[in-house]
Amino acid sequence: MVDDEPFADTKAHREFPPVVYVPTTGEDDPAVRRVVMHKVEDGRTALYVYSAMDRLHRFYLPDASWVVCDVPALQKVHDESPYDLLFLDVDPGLQDEDGVAP
Repeated sequence: MVDDEPFADTKAHREFPPVVYVPTTGEDDPAVRRVVMHKVEDGRTALYVYSAMDRLHRFYLPDASWVVCDVPALQKVHDESPYDLLFLDVDPGLQDEDGVAP
């Protein structure tokens, strides 16, 4: 049996937003910034993206540089720098308990 809707019975499933905020390096010139990716514990490369600016600042880093991407732009990022995992609105653990980067 093939499950055409693998998330149909999962309450956590939701639509992917039309655009997301993606953390970047902090160069002054936005044209030279790069999307920031992270290695997770099992060695895979993860891209963390956020559905709203406040979530980027709360979950990622309060002063993170960013770029807005739609799905085709995320695909272009993947084509140029492949990532294994895409996390939406997830805390990667970059801040300490007080919300400060270590």
